[in-house]
Amino acid sequence: MLRVSNMTCARGGIPVLSDISFDVPAGQALILRGPNGIGKTTLLRTLAGLQPALAGEVEHPADEAAYASHADGIKTALSVTENLTFWADVYGQPVPDDIWDTFDLADLRERIAGTLSAGQKRRLGLARLGVIGRKVLFLDEPTVSLDGFSVRLFADWLQNKHLASGGVAVIATHIDLGVTAPELDLTPFKSAPEAGGATDEAFL
Repeated sequence: MLRVSNMTCARGGIPVLSDISFDVPAGQALILRGPNGIGKTTLLRTLAGLQPALAGEVEHPADEAAYASHADGIKTALSVTENLTFWADVYGQPVPDDIWDTFDLADLRERIAGTLSAGQKRRLGLARLGVIGRKVLFLDEPTVSLDGFSVRLFADWLQNKHLASGGVAVIATHIDLGVTAPELDLTPFKSAPEAGGATDEAFL
């Protein structure tokens, strides 16, 4: 489902990670580990096609990838229902009937998103992943602002809905999500300080 071959990715035109290769088969997640600043976000953005790689290849099904950062990505003037309906319409998907209970949003359907707590906004942001129908997910610290109960809700959806239906996820996180998945420590792939790079990077 996802294959990365000999990838070098850069931040601001300077290489940060070099010669990364891995496969993630359908139905499996991969957890990215490493200290702050190692390049987890840069790698995810490169895998998602939001910025170019300096070298290497990424292969995954066309039009099946989605990237979610630690920003919630919600429209604060719309209600919870309107937010999910908007994203479902953009991707030509129905809003699943079970999405409300899956992300503990049933009692918040008519609430204006801008009035939600940080954790509630985060659950709404993650619920978007359940309505867009994309098979390959690149997730950057998806559980920020979530309490333990909400982390378990997300992990349950990821393991038993997304992955169980043949999806793939690459996740940068510092916590134990409770998801059965191999881990990739990025520390050995840190680029050498003298590594050269382009200075005309257009995607920052």
